[in-house]
Amino acid sequence: MSGKAKAVENGNQLRDAVVVVGEALGLDAEIEVAVGRRIWGAKRRIDVVLKDPVTRVSLGLECKYQGSKGSAEEKIPATIEDIKAWPIRGMVVYSGEGFSSNMQSYLLSTGMAVELDDLKTWLELYFGL
Repeated sequence: MSGKAKAVENGNQLRDAVVVVGEALGLDAEIEVAVGRRIWGAKRRIDVVLKDPVTRVSLGLECKYQGSKGSAEEKIPATIEDIKAWPIRGMVVYSGEGFSSNMQSYLLSTGMAVELDDLKTWLELYFGL
């Protein structure tokens, strides 16, 4: 991790950092937005939804943090598939030293993930800011 963004230490801090980046760009932010159910019946919630107040273009962001090596990254492929079922475009924002280089490569190869350090630039391009 390049360390350009303020370091986060857990998933909630990552979610909050995503909101701060979005709002600093003039985007509206909502957290824990309910959007139907997952395949096994559990309620689906999007961690952060950013919306341009002028164009009304929206983007859902699932926030994934892993501070140390472990099994949390094993859930990432299912997260990517779940995002495909959302009613809006979505992607994963990830942070933490615990993601293996293979998982980071996988995330980036999907075209549906961005590291927290790169989020501001990505949002500027996506929303045309």
